[in-house]
Amino acid sequence: MVGSLLGTEVQRVEDPDLLRGRGTYIGNLGVEGLLHIGFVRSHVAHAEIAEIDTSAAAEAPGIVGAYTAADLDLPVPAPFVEVNPKVVRPPLATDRVRFVGEPVVVIVGESAAAVADAIELVDVDYRELPVVADLERALDDDAERQFPDLGSNIAAGYRDGAGDSVLDGADVVVRARIENQRVAVVPLEGNAVAVEPGGPDADHDITVHVSTQMPHGVRGGLAKAFGFDADRVRVISPHVGGGFGGKAGAISEHVVAVGLALKLGRPVRWVEGRSENMQGMPHGRGQVQYAELGLRRDGSIVGMRCRVVGDCGAYAGFGGSLALGPTRTMAQAVYDIPKISYDGIASLTNTTPVGAFRGAGRPEAAAMVERMMDLAAAELGVDPVALRRKNFLVPESFPYKTLTGATYDSGEYAVPFDEALRLAGYEELRAEQARRIEAGEHRLLGIGVSAYVEITGGGAGEYAEVEVHADGARIRVGTSAHGQGHATAFAMIVNDTLGIPMDEIEFVQSDTAEVPRGGGTGGSRSLQIGGSAVREAGTEVLRRAKEIAASKLEADVDDIEVTDGGGLGVVGVPSATVAWAELVEAAAQEGERLAANVDFAPGGATFPFGGHVSVVEVDVETGQVTPLRHIAVDDCGRVLNPMLVRGQQHGGAAQGIAQALWEEVTFDADGNPETATLADYAIPSAADLPSFEVSNTETPTPLNPLGAKGIGESATVGSTPAVQNAVVDAVKHLGVRHIDMPTTPERVWQAIREGAAATYWQEPPAAFGTLPVRGDDTPDEEEAVV
Repeated sequence: MVGSLLGTEVQRVEDPDLLRGRGTYIGNLGVEGLLHIGFVRSHVAHAEIAEIDTSAAAEAPGIVGAYTAADLDLPVPAPFVEVNPKVVRPPLATDRVRFVGEPVVVIVGESAAAVADAIELVDVDYRELPVVADLERALDDDAERQFPDLGSNIAAGYRDGAGDSVLDGADVVVRARIENQRVAVVPLEGNAVAVEPGGPDADHDITVHVSTQMPHGVRGGLAKAFGFDADRVRVISPHVGGGFGGKAGAISEHVVAVGLALKLGRPVRWVEGRSENMQGMPHGRGQVQYAELGLRRDGSIVGMRCRVVGDCGAYAGFGGSLALGPTRTMAQAVYDIPKISYDGIASLTNTTPVGAFRGAGRPEAAAMVERMMDLAAAELGVDPVALRRKNFLVPESFPYKTLTGATYDSGEYAVPFDEALRLAGYEELRAEQARRIEAGEHRLLGIGVSAYVEITGGGAGEYAEVEVHADGARIRVGTSAHGQGHATAFAMIVNDTLGIPMDEIEFVQSDTAEVPRGGGTGGSRSLQIGGSAVREAGTEVLRRAKEIAASKLEADVDDIEVTDGGGLGVVGVPSATVAWAELVEAAAQEGERLAANVDFAPGGATFPFGGHVSVVEVDVETGQVTPLRHIAVDDCGRVLNPMLVRGQQHGGAAQGIAQALWEEVTFDADGNPETATLADYAIPSAADLPSFEVSNTETPTPLNPLGAKGIGESATVGSTPAVQNAVVDAVKHLGVRHIDMPTTPERVWQAIREGAAATYWQEPPAAFGTLPVRGDDTPDEEEAVV
């Protein structure tokens, strides 16, 4: 019997092509006769379009055409998630623009340079309208309406009837207004698409090469928008330079590109520039959270009230609704909270639409609850570690149905939390912190902790096919990798099942002509759902192969096993074997492939969890924060390849720490972006970050055959509040209780100056009182994982 690779460090098989420059992206795609397209984008945040003059651009050298919405009559694509059906975004602006960066005109030319020159020749006459760029200001009665017929800037919302009654019986109530700031996704490769027109005599009506996380989702969106049969649309995603939630669904620019390719009968390509990306790709996060936590003097939690505003940006970007969905779903976190009242608003503003970003609603929930736990610990005068331990849900309670509708599958929250503290040397750190304060040093130590749980997977299932052929095996799967290591992980599963060497296993993904259906990548679903589909398909292939082998070897099928020699054999009879190639040939003689495909449906969403410890140094004279250490112990169920898990932990922690310390998208009062380039937006380099200390505990889930939970977003969920808590912890002896993110030197310095005189609470917007009451028929959001 072949030994198993599962659980061991296996080098990534997909890396050599990327490291040697053999990657294929939209930008280096070779297509004969390719035209280039570019967009004239609005430079104002809110205006009526009075007139557009494209004549000079259309006549410029190398230009094929310049088109407005009226010229193309394009269909409106369905949004990735619909927040409000009354709020519709056209592919090109029609009568009005609603954010800086909105496409107004598209230019088509023989070269990218010609298009760039022609963009400058388009004249658009705007009649500017009042702008609302702040998500709370948008809720005021006198705020300019983004959609006048809607009657307000509330795209969606609800409130719980319980209100502040959930705090009854509390000895202490801590309150805070918490900003979870808007951040940019910033993938190394922005959006990009190339479209080849086909026709009735071709295999497809259109072939779309696109940088996306969800090829089949793009196919479905474009087919529906243009009225094609889905099988007449081929979507291919080559190598993708990062997604992080920002490349989901068919977007406006995709629709424009398809419309132009069909109109002109020639292939077209659009590759997003960096400034376009910063202004046009949906941003992430963007919430203001009003949280109140009630406790007894002994530290036990009585109840929690949350009123959360999510920023949709323009056109009801679905990120605004994350405040109503995943953030609410995960509001109970890892704690035994007897009562929760949660109100949510998705607010419309004249800013770039907001969408998903790594974690999509779950990091926002963890940041809110973990901040409240530290505020409570400070108010009660207890160690934040002790307060968390006192209120953890206990292992005996699983599976656990939360007050917000989630069913936690399995968990032992104290285990990774305590391990992170042990690895950090928590008591020694506290001693060093006290020494620096006593010595009057100006560089003080901050120790921040967080305990988290998040939701992954769930929703629809996933397709996979495993086929054995004469030279090895082939995997086809509906997930879509862009750096996560799917080719390695899925090959390990097939190797474990069939014993075929990994270098003989081909991996096929992200081509709708090769893979009939698939959910793509999102919500940390790939291994637990796609990997389980691969496992089941491989198991079915093995079952059929054993039947063939048993017939050829004249043995009982129960005595057939996978052999080290590359095939099947009879248990205890080394000479009785049959190679895979022979089994493939035998199957072919019966008119069949040695293959199986399955659609695996999970038993429900899974809930990874963990504990993080952050150690920072704060200069009290300047407010400068320097991260020194970050310790992450994440539990993603069964670990198949520790190296892949470690990579996800590192990436997630880097993005989470960056939000806590540096990153923030801002707009001025007129809706002009102030962080539209990487010269203005603070992306950290490796030199700004400490070396990460990561580890894992393993609590398998019963909901899939691998026992695996998601890991792609977990470290993003756990790291941000740990770092924010660490910054506040460094100066809490000076009376500081809260500092909003990003914890910039200016904010830290100002917090030190204000000390105990600072206030962290104000009454939430009056609009919360106007919302409909959430009823029993309001759906829970457990399945809405992005």
